[in-house]
Amino acid sequence: MTDISQSPGTSAARASRTILVGFLGSIVRRMGNWMPIAGAVELMGQCGLDESSVRTAIFRLKQRGWLVPEARSRAKGYLLTDLALESLAAGDEIVWHARQAANLDDGWCVVNFSVPESARAKRHKLRAHLAALGFGNIGSGVWIAPARMLDAAKRAIEELDLTGQSAVFVGDYAGGQELDELLRNGWDLPEIDQRYRDFIDDHLERAEALEASGSIDGEDAFVTYVTVINQWRKLPFRDPGLPREILGDDWSAPAAGVLFERMVTLLEGRALAHAASHWPSTSVTDT
Repeated sequence: MTDISQSPGTSAARASRTILVGFLGSIVRRMGNWMPIAGAVELMGQCGLDESSVRTAIFRLKQRGWLVPEARSRAKGYLLTDLALESLAAGDEIVWHARQAANLDDGWCVVNFSVPESARAKRHKLRAHLAALGFGNIGSGVWIAPARMLDAAKRAIEELDLTGQSAVFVGDYAGGQELDELLRNGWDLPEIDQRYRDFIDDHLERAEALEASGSIDGEDAFVTYVTVINQWRKLPFRDPGLPREILGDDWSAPAAGVLFERMVTLLEGRALAHAASHWPSTSVTDT
């Protein structure tokens, strides 16, 4: 029996939805939380997505309660819902804070859960959600992250209705197994570091060329900006933001973060201007 979750079509659909979510967060929110469907399809086409993939991704986000239809200036489009805005804001918190090294003195957030076999689907979802938030697994049903991830962990548990099967603690390391060893067993830190190095390899030369030239075509700026945003936003979700004492001086996240900020500074204004050219000139709700 084929596992459709691993099928090429499903992977492509997930990739399209990921790019669209990045577009919603980086562009649409800056345009008044509304997008014209025709403009979105054209802009996503410039990023390599065909119309069918874009419309399917929009349909699925609509099903998830992220988008509601709304026409403006006689243009059909979609408005971001409060759920979408809350989810994107929660993602912002992780993207802009998890990549920064936590303070060792702030302590740790520890999540322990025991979910029965009858609810194994929820158990799997909670594991996946905690891992996506940057938690590391240090034992059977035991996950750890810097203390600042407390609210995100509680949200994940509440969303799955597993409060009664979970316990969340915040506290200091007091002794036992060496903390460095414990934490290094919880994450694949070399793999996370390599992803930051790959980001630098992919974009450093382009950033230097843009700074040297001082000019960039609008469409090129938009496509590059969306590409950079979508590549970058995956990294902090995998990075627990461990204290610098744990990571060592050669940890590549700080250099990658500086490069990301350079690229945003270079591209954001021109990318937004290009996107705005695909919006109706007066985006007011039709009555």
